Amino acid sequence: MCRSLSILAATFWILTLAAQQPQTVLKHAIELHQAGDTEGAIREYREFLKLRPDMVAVRSNLGAALAKAGRYEEAISEYKLALDGDPRNPAMLLNLALAHYKVAQIRKAAEELARVRELQPANRQALFLLADCELRLGENARVIELLSPLEKESPDDKALIYLLGTALIRDEQTKRGQVLVDRILRDGDSAEARLLLGTTKFYVHDFTGALADLQKAVELNPALPELHSYYGLALMATGDEAGAAKAFRKELDTNPNDFMSNLQLGVILKQDQDLDEARKRFERALTVRPGDQRVRYQLSTLDLAAGKVDEARKGLEQLTKEVPQFVEAHVTLATAYYRLKRKADGDGERAIVLKLNAEKQAQQPGVNVK
Repeated sequence: MCRSLSILAATFWILTLAAQQPQTVLKHAIELHQAGDTEGAIREYREFLKLRPDMVAVRSNLGAALAKAGRYEEAISEYKLALDGDPRNPAMLLNLALAHYKVAQIRKAAEELARVRELQPANRQALFLLADCELRLGENARVIELLSPLEKESPDDKALIYLLGTALIRDEQTKRGQVLVDRILRDGDSAEARLLLGTTKFYVHDFTGALADLQKAVELNPALPELHSYYGLALMATGDEAGAAKAFRKELDTNPNDFMSNLQLGVILKQDQDLDEARKRFERALTVRPGDQRVRYQLSTLDLAAGKVDEARKGLEQLTKEVPQFVEAHVTLATAYYRLKRKADGDGERAIVLKLNAEKQAQQPGVNVK
C-alpha cells in the first residue's frame, strides 16, 4: 500500500514538473529578451517551442528576437509559421514586412504592408513604409496615390512631404513637386531639400544645376539614403564616370541593395570590361526589382559578350515582345541573330530599329512630317 502511494506521488510530481517546465523556460526566455540577451532568448524560445509548438505569440517573440539579432531570414520563417495560426494579426504582418524590408525583399514587404493596410487603414507606420517600398520599386504613381489624401491634413509632416515630393519629381510632375520642396526649404537649408532640388533639376535635364545641389546635399548629410546614387547619376550626366562610380560605391557601402547604384555601377563596369562584377551588380539590382526590363537587357548584353548568344537571343526576344519600343533591345537582338547566322531575322530587327528611330525623330519639335 505504501509503495503504491509512493509511486502515485512520484507520478504526480513528474506530471506537475512536466506542466511547469514549459512555463519556466518561457519565463526565462522573456527575462533574457527584456534584459537584452537576444541570443539567450532565441535559445530559450526555441526550447519552449519544442514543448509547445502551437504557441503563436511565443513564435512571434522568437521572430522579433531573431530580427533584433539581424537574422532576418530566420525571423521571416518564424513569422510565417506564427501567421499560419493567426493569419489576420496586423502586428505580426507588420513585423514580417519589416523583416522582408531589411533583406531587400521590397516587393514582398509591400505585399504584407498592403495586408496590414486592409486590416488597419489608419496605421500610418504601415502607410509610410508601404510608400517607401513603392518608391524603391519605382512605383511613383502608387506613392502619389497613397500619400496625396494626407497632403492637406498633414501639411507640415516632413516624412510625408519628402516621400510625396520625391515621387512627384520622379514622376516628372516637377511643378507640384517644387511646391513641396519649397515647404522643406522654409525650415532652412537641408540635405533633404537639396536632394529634392537636385532631382528636380536632373529630371528637367539641368544636369549642371543638379550636380551643384547634390554636392551641397553631400556636404550637409552624406548619410542620406539614395543621395550618392543621384549624385552619381548627375556625375555621369556631366561626363565624370570615374566620380560616378565612386559615388555609386559610396551608396552601396551603406545601402548594398540600392537599385539605381547597382544598375548604373554595373553599366560602368561593363564598359570597363569588368564583366564578372558587372553581372553581380545587375543580379543584385534584379533582386530588388524582379523583372526590371533595364536590368534584364543589361544581363542579355553580358550573355552576348560571353558568347551565350542563344541565351541572349531568348532574353532579348522576350524584352522586345514586352516593350516593342525598346530600340536598344532591337539593336542587340539584331546582332544576336546575325551571330546565329539568321540574317533574315537580323534584317527584320534592323528594319524595326529604322522605323522606331524615324518615328522618334518625327516627334521632335520643329520637325516637318510629310
